[in-house]
Amino acid sequence: MSTNNEIRAYKDEYYPPVPTRMTRFWRTCIMYQIFRFFVLNYKIMKMVVKGHS
Repeated sequence: MSTNNEIRAYKDEYYPPVPTRMTRFWRTCIMYQIFRFFVLNYKIMKMVVKGHS
């Protein structure tokens, strides 16, 4: 008696997606990270200044 309820230990759905080459580049590029750091700080400072006025 054969059923299709077979349990497989390692399916493709269980593995996380692999980042693309461009994604890895942006994650490791120091100049981009510094730029994003200042952009984020600018956005936070805008919110802080609006809240204090």
